[in-house]
Amino acid sequence: MAESATAQATGPGTPAPVAEATGISKRFGATVALRGARIAVTPGESHALVGRNGAGKSTLVSILTGIQQPDAGTLRFSGEPAPAFGDIDAWRSRVACVYQRSTIIGELTVAENLFLNRQSAGAVQPIRWKQLRRRAEELLGEYGVAVDPAARARDLTVEQRQFVEIARALSFGARFIILDEPTAKLDARGIDRLFGKLSDLQRQGVAFLFISHHLQEVYDLCTTVTVYRDAAHILTAPVAELGRQALVEAMTGESAHTVTATTDRPAAVRAEGTELLALDGLTLPDVCEDVSLSVRSGEVVGLAGAAASGNVQVGEAIAGLHRARTGRIAVGGRAVRTGSVPSALTAGVGLVPEDRHLQGLVNNRSVAENATLTVTDQLGPFGTVLPARTKVFARRMIRDLDIKTPGAATPVSALSGGNQQKVVVARALATDPHVLVAIRPTNGVDVKSKEFLLGRIRQVADGGRAALIVSDELDDLRVCDRVVVMFHGRVVAEFDRGWKDDDLVAAIEGVSGDMPPATASPASAVPASTGADEHGR
Repeated sequence: MAESATAQATGPGTPAPVAEATGISKRFGATVALRGARIAVTPGESHALVGRNGAGKSTLVSILTGIQQPDAGTLRFSGEPAPAFGDIDAWRSRVACVYQRSTIIGELTVAENLFLNRQSAGAVQPIRWKQLRRRAEELLGEYGVAVDPAARARDLTVEQRQFVEIARALSFGARFIILDEPTAKLDARGIDRLFGKLSDLQRQGVAFLFISHHLQEVYDLCTTVTVYRDAAHILTAPVAELGRQALVEAMTGESAHTVTATTDRPAAVRAEGTELLALDGLTLPDVCEDVSLSVRSGEVVGLAGAAASGNVQVGEAIAGLHRARTGRIAVGGRAVRTGSVPSALTAGVGLVPEDRHLQGLVNNRSVAENATLTVTDQLGPFGTVLPARTKVFARRMIRDLDIKTPGAATPVSALSGGNQQKVVVARALATDPHVLVAIRPTNGVDVKSKEFLLGRIRQVADGGRAALIVSDELDDLRVCDRVVVMFHGRVVAEFDRGWKDDDLVAAIEGVSGDMPPATASPASAVPASTGADEHGR
């Protein structure tokens, strides 16, 4: 396959790439993180960087932003050599990264975040707050960011925080911005607005390196894609010339295929199963109202919805994380006390939380400790935890979940994103739950890990248990026998297998007029506007 024009040498009159890395190699001890890698991003370009977890993307980003030094290779910005290592101001003027986890400080105002450590003209000069807010307002206005400079950052939506981070990066003079999984916590409307803003900035000459595991977004936003695999550059090509199967094959090194386990699953098998999860009239304050749902043994059910739908909180409530105002949750016919994690665990609920970094992992602890947190009472007598039992239990889960790790004692922070997620899933399965609740289980993982994790959830149901996948990612929902859709706190539709993408997306987005009459529930008559915040939960 031909290389993209972005990789070609620049000729007379051709602007130099805003960022160009060639022959980049990096080792961490015995681990080869990058091997002769390269990439070139041209002015005004939206360039995707994709690859499985562990392919070398994060290491390249750390080198492009001056956090790490390469062992070999050269790095240039707009034709000039990269700044000296440690010259923070010089690096900021050339490149910025908007990470999946926001670096905005919630207790500060938008203006303070925009000009952090630059609030006044000198170290001993007082801060002129009115002038600072005016500067912030001018900066935000220049890039069309509709945010109040005096607002506390903690009160902003995810989308607004990202816009503030982009504006802050541009204020240093950078015209090359790396976006690391920027859409992970945005709903469809937020993604559309983000992409619209990026397109506006591209017309101003700003270039973006877009890192995402959602391949559809690569086709929606980017003109060029670079694929890394096993620490090396595999290909760079125009997106329009690279088919989806070819892209997945380049990422995995194997023939692409998708999970289709549900397409031939008899409906009669599901109908005869025992009801393992029942929600009856569940109402969570300011989140959802009168939600009813049933999942039987042998069944995987999807609970779909955009960010403001309340589907995530419903999933968390099943696991005891939220107290209901009214309604009932039962597992295997046994009532679960809402707002009580111990009650949910005792009843047989396993949870894969939405954010493995904030809710799922203790980063300074080992793989073994993280994987066995839910079963410590089984690892020794009288409340003690025996290291030998922990190690045996953890090794079994490492084998069952195919977790790539040097050993059970390895810190979980040293694992790739996909393997960290497998540890979270292993912990949820350690109790052999009756009901597995998996909230956005493939968020931020590569194609191969995504396929494995969804297959593992399918196995839970095939083994006679039940699974609820809470997600707005269509690939997650394809493994489900049924998909229940929420919109602004209410159940609005239900789809059996074989649904069409546009029908399901229409229901998720509240476009009830486009839903098939046979599959839409009576709740679909709920007005599209309920006063809920469409930007976030």
